[in-house]
Amino acid sequence: MTSPEKISVIMPVYNVELYVAEAIRSVLDQSHDCLELIVVDDGGQDGSMDIVRSFDDPRIRIIRQKNRGLAGARNTGIAHATGTYIALLDSDDRWAPEKLMLHAIHLRSNPDVAVSYAGSRLIDADGRPLAVAMRPRLEAVDAAHILKRNPVGNGSAAVIRRSALDDVGFAHPDEPARTCWFDESFRQSEDIEMWLRMSAGHNCRFEGIGGLLTDYRIIGGGLSANIVRQFETWERAIDKARTYAPALIARHGNAAAAYQLRYLARRAIQLGDYAFARALTSQAIARYPAIFMEEPVKSLGTAGAALASALLPGTMMACLLRNRLGKAAAA
Repeated sequence: MTSPEKISVIMPVYNVELYVAEAIRSVLDQSHDCLELIVVDDGGQDGSMDIVRSFDDPRIRIIRQKNRGLAGARNTGIAHATGTYIALLDSDDRWAPEKLMLHAIHLRSNPDVAVSYAGSRLIDADGRPLAVAMRPRLEAVDAAHILKRNPVGNGSAAVIRRSALDDVGFAHPDEPARTCWFDESFRQSEDIEMWLRMSAGHNCRFEGIGGLLTDYRIIGGGLSANIVRQFETWERAIDKARTYAPALIARHGNAAAAYQLRYLARRAIQLGDYAFARALTSQAIARYPAIFMEEPVKSLGTAGAALASALLPGTMMACLLRNRLGKAAAA
């Protein structure tokens, strides 16, 4: 019998001692056991790597490097990978036991699919499921869908055909001997930058499978300044895409910006920065009013929450959010 395709799991580790053991166990417990787990030590200062080294499993390999950020750590892991498929898992997330098996079946059965993904449950800092989930579009996904809605959803959802990754690799601008797949100049929005490059620049096919196969952890806290930086890096990714897909950006850029602003408005509400959430919602509507027609429930819900935040006391808003999002909601 032919052995199942080997899957290389890339896990960057940087100051995640509270969560990394859960992430590793979720890999080692996969029903598809023809895998390697490449842990990239990205130069953190906590006890994360002591926890990693406590696992005694020959499928685990540890690669050490100076701090390069998430994109750089993923690139290092991919460079050392030997699998037919590459799976990405952030070290504060975890997988359902059947995830890799189902993606391997999907990719094996559909050789023209470059990136396989699935929906995700949202969990709080303690690993408890929240009342919301990511249920992305699964079929007939084109570059416009990637641009506007990023159906892959989060960095732990994708399993990628290695041959497709190699088609989009490029030499690091300052280290020509080093191959990059993710653009290391991005410290945020590195996922959407590469998905756009793969879909719009290289005609890679994206397709999802059913189920909520990733537990995506939402950790409370953060600053509204981070939201500003996230939008700035997202816009930079769009500017980069404009160089190789100008027609796509011209046609769908405003809609994509509105969806991104709406997402960030929801994040600002979670952080308790309600005035900022209202400003982001107003910008989303101004950029693309048709967002209400395309996705009325989520758009009206976001606008309604932003408006309610102007009318209700902050403590009442926080209570409402906590009831829905648990510890992920801002206090």
